[in-house]
Amino acid sequence: MKLATIRVNGTTRAVRVDEDKAVDLGESDLVAFLRHSDWATRAADADGDTYEGALDYAPVVVAPEKVVCVGLNYRTHILEMGRELPSHPTLFSKFARALVGAYDDVTLPAGSAQMDWEAELGVVIGAEVRHADTEQARAAIAGYTVLNDVTARDWQYRTTQWDQGKTFEATTPIGPWLVTADDPAVSAQGLSLTCEVDGDTVQKADTGDLVFDPAALVAYLSEIVTLVPGDVIATGTPGGVGHARKPARYLQDGSLLVTRIEGIGETRNTCRRETR
Repeated sequence: MKLATIRVNGTTRAVRVDEDKAVDLGESDLVAFLRHSDWATRAADADGDTYEGALDYAPVVVAPEKVVCVGLNYRTHILEMGRELPSHPTLFSKFARALVGAYDDVTLPAGSAQMDWEAELGVVIGAEVRHADTEQARAAIAGYTVLNDVTARDWQYRTTQWDQGKTFEATTPIGPWLVTADDPAVSAQGLSLTCEVDGDTVQKADTGDLVFDPAALVAYLSEIVTLVPGDVIATGTPGGVGHARKPARYLQDGSLLVTRIEGIGETRNTCRRETR
């Protein structure tokens, strides 16, 4: 199934996205819907109001309690840089205000001249989980989505802590929906992930190359904090980011940023420079 949050008449609604329509799930957003312990059955059986035609997608999770991101998590990219594979995940966080919808504009902050792309597989939690083993961690995953961790490099590297470059407001597209973990489209060992900027393919990888896969990340994080429905884990980006190019390349006002994952979908965002 595909589950999403859409904008309708100045508010938002959680929906199941079918081929020809969206079906209302009875909650204002997907985070609220996932709090029902039987959300999967409710989603499959839903027969509420329907929405047809073009849908206005909000961030798939409008106000998650947590957005946890992982750095240095693609095996090929790490080895090609001459680094050793990490023994533990590298973690940082985002605030919910960083998130935008799958087709919304991405804001390029006025105070940054080095906004870079980072295509990522997003994991959405569907059940409260703490101190999970691998099987429990896998069972806690509601599904997968597309995310781009657009990053202000000139702020990220001001210090050894990355958060300040990672969570500028309205910079992180996510969506358009989550594909539930039981869907055959996402059950393969690896999914093709690509990022395009103005028509150029700048990143291409396979999610099977992750050092720490989604279940491993859920288990690890659950040792630190209770994960709850609607939490998001951004699993890391492969090689091809603009900051590593020679010369470096960054997003510009008007740049079209397309992030695509096989079996899930794509985000398609125009970048707009912030005006003050």
